Amino acid sequence: MRILVTGGAGFIGSHIVAALLQHPDVSLVRVIDNLATGSLQNLEEFKDNARFEFFEADIRNYQSCLQACEGIDRITHQAALGSVPRSINDPLTTNEVNITGTLNIFTAAKEKGIKRIVYAASSSTYGDHPGLPKVEDKIGKPLSPYAVTKYVNELYAKVYGELYGLELIGLRYFNIFGPKQNPNGPYAAVIPLFAEAIINEEQPVINGDGEHSRDFTYVDNAVQANLLALFTEKEKAVNQIYNIACGEQTTLNQLFEGLRKEAGIQLQPAYGPERAGDVKHSLADISKAKEYLGYSVKVTISEGLQYTYRWYKAQRETGR
Repeated sequence: MRILVTGGAGFIGSHIVAALLQHPDVSLVRVIDNLATGSLQNLEEFKDNARFEFFEADIRNYQSCLQACEGIDRITHQAALGSVPRSINDPLTTNEVNITGTLNIFTAAKEKGIKRIVYAASSSTYGDHPGLPKVEDKIGKPLSPYAVTKYVNELYAKVYGELYGLELIGLRYFNIFGPKQNPNGPYAAVIPLFAEAIINEEQPVINGDGEHSRDFTYVDNAVQANLLALFTEKEKAVNQIYNIACGEQTTLNQLFEGLRKEAGIQLQPAYGPERAGDVKHSLADISKAKEYLGYSVKVTISEGLQYTYRWYKAQRETGR
């Protein structure tokens, strides 16, 4: 099979590329990425692999999407502008990338006869629904422009599946973390920020009182879900949406404490104002992904925090 990975130079996308290049049934992995938030450094290890292709282009350009889809069998669509705060500050660009870009990929796939697309959805879609754990068919009102865009992706996927016979599988990620996640910039995720602060022995700032909780999920679990969704032959598994998480709640205070213990240093966080658009608590019910896809939690949060901290520390030591 020839697989297209949109956003393949990004954090999650590059991990998916690595797994696909090791898959015995994959003959080509093509990446389309405009490098706005992704990095060529994430693809460095693949550049001499004869089964790897890189196409620098923007999914907001429909012709580029058509080119990228040429000769492709299946797509894993990871390209997006993440971050709730970014979407609040710049809703127009978030909309263009996440809605127009996704619609371009879905339509190009239809035109090129590509039957299956696995796409990155988001736990932000649950919005203000108070229920815990989060179950796929119970959502609330979105709390940010980012959440709106990810919900619209799901709506388009449902329509394209029904109208054009495509097989679309949405993976609602819950706070994915791990190596290659960028700690720099104003919209960096919390775990790389904590890791960098601890390595530098600088006091990190926690938004709110630190009791916000999330279902933090190590990146290998998200990669596993993508491969299961790409290659499943179960008819009932397609045209579905799945929570991809660990099924565990961890507060920001617990998260920091886990990283601090791994580093073996005494350091206390500072506390700042809560972020606009943030959900207070999040926890996934992962039973549907287990039943339909055969998904399981391969790496726990405590193991993932160890691997992640050690990776950032090694990066620092090698000067990368």
